[in-house]
Amino acid sequence: MTDASPPQPKLQIRIIPVTPLQQNCSLIWSEETKNAAFVDPGGDVEKLIGALNHFGLKLTRIWLTHGHVDHAGAADELRERLGVAVEGPHEADQFWLDQIEDAATRYNVPGLRNVKPDRYFTDGEVLEFEGVHFDVSHTPGHTPGHVVIHNKDARIAFVGDVLFAGSIGRTDFPQGNHQQLIDSITQKLWPLGEDMAFVPGHGPTSTFGRERQTNPFVADRITGYAGAEKVDADIGEQRSSKRYT
Repeated sequence: MTDASPPQPKLQIRIIPVTPLQQNCSLIWSEETKNAAFVDPGGDVEKLIGALNHFGLKLTRIWLTHGHVDHAGAADELRERLGVAVEGPHEADQFWLDQIEDAATRYNVPGLRNVKPDRYFTDGEVLEFEGVHFDVSHTPGHTPGHVVIHNKDARIAFVGDVLFAGSIGRTDFPQGNHQQLIDSITQKLWPLGEDMAFVPGHGPTSTFGRERQTNPFVADRITGYAGAEKVDADIGEQRSSKRYT
């Protein structure tokens, strides 16, 4: 007789829309320890702290997928008030993190702050949270330092603004790159599996498989993605896609 594998720690996830841009901040916590992590706390600090208090949680991690104002604007204040390190994104996004206050003024969202993370993420590194491992993939295109954080066992990915249900991230910002974004999606996300669910930066959740079938920008028939092999893309579909360049 062999010993049974120890049960995996159980995590809970809640999505908390923040700022007038309704960015999906993810709250993750351990049912056992009540320690918690925020992914992309973009604003509304009191609302986020209220969620922690509601569930009886202690924040121990702040993770950022990229440096845009609606994803990182509350990180510095949360760090100051709760004594929690800010981690991520990739260092290539520091120039965005340095512009948060200017962007907040343009969007008329007061109280958001520039932030310098305590450390940056690198492609392929593994994060540990309450006995659970999360992998980091560098996914440039929307921004140069964007990362996706994913867990292969729970089949969940936090994709920021790389991919949405039925759409993809903008690439018209400084240092955005359309082809990089498509490559990030097809080369970094799709290989994680069709059953991988994802939380986007805005809007409803979806799965990679659903987007490979129906997304008008990155469906397989448009990109030519076919698992391990590349096939010819549908040029007509590409030309009719409003984000095709």
